[in-house]
Amino acid sequence: MSYAIVIIDGAADLPVIELDGQTPLAAARIPNMDSAAREGRCGMVRTVPEGFSPGSDVAIMSLLGYDPSRYYTGRAPLEAAAMGLHTEEDEWIFRCNIVTIQDNIMIDYSAGNIPTEKARILIDSLNRRIKDPPARFHAGVGYRNLMTIKGDMGVVTTPPHDILDQPIPPYLPRGQGAESLISLIRQSETVFGELTNGAERQPTSIWLWGQGKPTVMDPFKERYGLEGAVITAVDLVRGIGRLIGWRILNVPGATGYFDTDYAAKGKAAIQALSTFELVCVHIEAPDEAGHEGNFRAKVKSLERIDEAIVGPLIEAMKSGSGNWRLCILPDHATPCSVRTHTVAPVPFCLAGTNVVRDRAESFDENSILLLGSPAIHGHRLMSMILS
Repeated sequence: MSYAIVIIDGAADLPVIELDGQTPLAAARIPNMDSAAREGRCGMVRTVPEGFSPGSDVAIMSLLGYDPSRYYTGRAPLEAAAMGLHTEEDEWIFRCNIVTIQDNIMIDYSAGNIPTEKARILIDSLNRRIKDPPARFHAGVGYRNLMTIKGDMGVVTTPPHDILDQPIPPYLPRGQGAESLISLIRQSETVFGELTNGAERQPTSIWLWGQGKPTVMDPFKERYGLEGAVITAVDLVRGIGRLIGWRILNVPGATGYFDTDYAAKGKAAIQALSTFELVCVHIEAPDEAGHEGNFRAKVKSLERIDEAIVGPLIEAMKSGSGNWRLCILPDHATPCSVRTHTVAPVPFCLAGTNVVRDRAESFDENSILLLGSPAIHGHRLMSMILS
């Protein structure tokens, strides 16, 4: 049996007036996903357990079969695992976004989707210039970077994508250790101000959030008996994959944005199925569109995913000599109207060998909600896929 999981980040949504009241999934031309829904089993899955904030960290951990209430310690430690970052016992790891803040308003959580090479220049400058409080800055991919700092950090932080177009003062770090973090944010304003050119959506500072200590997760091979691999452009997903013992497959042209090479990801997934028993493909673009409130870009990205990834995967798996199963789903909803994640259950579709068909007509929120099946807990979905 070969298994493939396609995680379409943030794909679930709410009805959009400009799409005649349809969600992007319903409005998009996605014949391959719709066919899989008609031929397979569909339902709703609750990827974010009660008491957790809705984020890809918790949601993807859950979808891969790990209960966040047992394994989750924060988002930043997962990204640190992807970078192979080693920390000391008394160090905390923080997500360090490069952002655009104007007149104390969070304008852009990604500083115009800053390119990695430009972000590295800024991160290097922080390491050279900021000495007090002592902290280490670690370059990642684009706006997604990390910071480590020693001390007691009983702080509350807020993801920058949750406060777009809102004043930042109420959302600055608060609690034990907050003074040091706010000092770092303020100092970064000075450093970035000397390096940027006044362009629109320019990087103006860092934003610290998602803190935690390193976590340890059971190997997927021991837990489920399969060798897995993951294709993604996002360090968070790479980190989870590395922690559970999956192979991380790097694909040239994969960017984590609208301009990612969808076809290259699809080809890499098909090739990986000849080596690994389970392959997971993660695509970030719909989530970015949701955060930007760009429903047209979301529809377009969904159509590209269907054409270049889902369709070729289904064709390759059906034409192979063995049994197969394919699961398609978002990790969470990122509605264009609210521009951030929500805790609502998301639709899933499981197609392939020995999957009992149900009555779904298409792969979209309303069609699958009409089935009336209760939402299952996210960390139990993997057992359903593999059973």
